[in-house]
Formats: sequence, structure tokens, C-alpha cells
Amino acid sequence: MKVKHNIARIEFMMSLYKMTVDELLLHINMGLKKLITADNLFGEEIEINHLKRIDKIFNKGLHYYLDEKPPVKTEDASIFFRKENFISDLNLESLKIVNRFEELKLSLEAISNLADIKRDRLLPIFSTNDNPNDVALALSKHLYPAFERNKRDFLKALINRFAEYNILVFEFIETWNKKENANIDGFYLRPNVIVLKRQQNAFSREIFTLIHELGHYLLNIEEVEQIDVLNLSRKELSAVERWCNEFAFYFLAGDRAKEISELGRLDERNDYHFDNVTRISSETHLSKLAIYTRLLFSGQISQSNYDRVRSDLEEKYRLRQEEKARQKEIDKMLGVKSKGSARKPINSPLFISTVQIAYYEGIMNEADVCRTLKISPEKLELYIQ
Repeated sequence: MKVKHNIARIEFMMSLYKMTVDELLLHINMGLKKLITADNLFGEEIEINHLKRIDKIFNKGLHYYLDEKPPVKTEDASIFFRKENFISDLNLESLKIVNRFEELKLSLEAISNLADIKRDRLLPIFSTNDNPNDVALALSKHLYPAFERNKRDFLKALINRFAEYNILVFEFIETWNKKENANIDGFYLRPNVIVLKRQQNAFSREIFTLIHELGHYLLNIEEVEQIDVLNLSRKELSAVERWCNEFAFYFLAGDRAKEISELGRLDERNDYHFDNVTRISSETHLSKLAIYTRLLFSGQISQSNYDRVRSDLEEKYRLRQEEKARQKEIDKMLGVKSKGSARKPINSPLFISTVQIAYYEGIMNEADVCRTLKISPEKLELYIQ
């Protein structure tokens, strides 16, 4: 079956994803014996099945391509129209995720306007000329919550505290069986949205990414990126990235930053101060590797000793993950049911309150609330009275 479609809308999505015709064909022809050609896509009519394959990439719904109205290309529509280059070379899955949250952001902005909800910026905009240590010290008095030993609880506390300052944080969770995973850890979208990739086995990394992206918010400079703990202070990083890394370190280290700098020289004679680093890590939720990387760049540990420590930490992590996987297989063979429930993203109170107000104002109905919050109708009463 063929239908008339709006070619301009396909071209708009290609420009959004910075995708050529050949790249589009490469994606939609995966697994096909009879290949789809450009003529099949850009004629007066298109096969519905071809359109479905296009939409598997762009996730807009078939109705989008059938709409006769021309798409409007503006900087407000996407970060990909506002910014030409990104630190990371984004794969297709990353592009999809960024686009999904950009659309969610625009939807929430429209809802806020209809409901007359004001989400003004409450924190000043800084520049890379400002000392990140001083900024971290000043803002931690407002943004640092009561410390939680459990890393996920601490992450949730940070997200809740940021909501008090109109900073909206989202998590996205990737399933283990996806063909391609996003090659990003997080990103910042103006004016107030931070998005994080759930790091189920490395919450310290997710916490650091959150504070790094908070740095981007404070500078009001958008970015989509993968955070490499091994490059926290390298000179080849841009001034913006160095500033955000420094800010994140000092924000999380707090008073322990001075203790880290006073550890002196680390080598095998003092066991690389492993006990002290482990304690500081548990008291700050900076990973041990992040602390050792900091010590490397401050000249307190040699490159060879750092490599030795890093290799040991990575090997211990690998063994822990192998043991978890082995135990999971044993439990499966014995018929032991998993105690854990399906992973769910942490919802910001700012997100929930916006949806609640929209419902009470008659802008959203119950189905809209369930779809937006990704909850079943049975749980609706937990969010609206």
C-alpha cells in the first residue's frame, strides 16, 4: 500500500540527525534482501512499510510524515540546530535520546505556558573566568543535600534539591538487549534540563556526570558528552570541560579536597594510601579511580604507579561483575526468582509537579498523565488526588 507523504518532513529529520541519504538508506536496509532505494523514499508516494522503517529511526509516528504542513527549522526546535559540533561523536541511539528529551522539554514548556507556571532561573550564570573551586564552595551551601551513604539515595537527593532551584533532571535507562547503546553519559539542554544515563553498576560515575552537567548549566553552555574520568584535568580539554570537571570535583569533595591534596606522595611504601582513598570515596561518592586520577594530575602519584592502581581497580570491578553474573545464572538454574524489580528512572519533583498542575488545570487528562509519567492507571492516585 502506497500513500502520499511530506518529503520535506523526512528531509527535516535527516537534517536534525545530520544524516545523509546514503546513511538513511544504510539504516533502513539493515536485514533486507531487496534493498530500498532513494527513489522509493522521495517519490510522490511511498510504501507504508518503507515509511515504518524510516520511523523506526526517527520515532515520530506515521502521522508526522503525512502532515502536509512544512516543518519549521528553528534553533528552539533542537540542540542540533543550535550547536554544530559536540565533544563526543554521537551514535544514532544517542541522537534519538537527545531528540526525545528535547521534545519532552518543549512539551513541558508548552504545558507550563498554558498553566502559567513560572520556572525562572534562580542561580546566576558564571564564566570560565570564575574559579570553579570558589563557585563549588558557594553553591554547595544551597545545592548539596544531606549526605546519604547509599549512592542511589544520594543521587535522588541531589535531583530533589536541584528541583528546588528549578533545575529539571531526567534519567534514561537502557535495556541490556539493545542492539546499540547510547555512547553518552549525559547532556545539558537550555534553559534548565539535565539528562543522565543510568549507571546501575557505577552510581559514582552518574553522580559525577550530574555535577559536571550542573557545571554546564551554571555556564549556560549546552553539551552532549561522554564523561571520561581518566581525562578529568588534561590540558587538551576545552576550558569549558576543564571548568566543569574542576567544579564537579570540588563540589563533591567538599572539605575532603584539602585532605586529598595533603596525602603527599603515593607509592607502594604507603600502599598508595588505599585505605584513605577508599574512606574518602565513601564519604564523597567520588570514585576511587576519580580520586587517583586527581592525584595523578596533581603530581602526587607517578604514571606507572597510577597505571598499576588503575589496573587493580578495574580487575576487581571486572571480577565483581563476573561474580554477579555467575550468581544470577545459578539462581536462574535453581529457579530462584529475582528480588529486584524492573529499573525505573528517578523522577524529579519538578517534573511531577508540572504534570500535576497541568492535570488540575484541565490541560492534561488521566491518560496523558499516565503516558507522560510512564505509570499504570492503577498508580494514578499516587500522583493525583
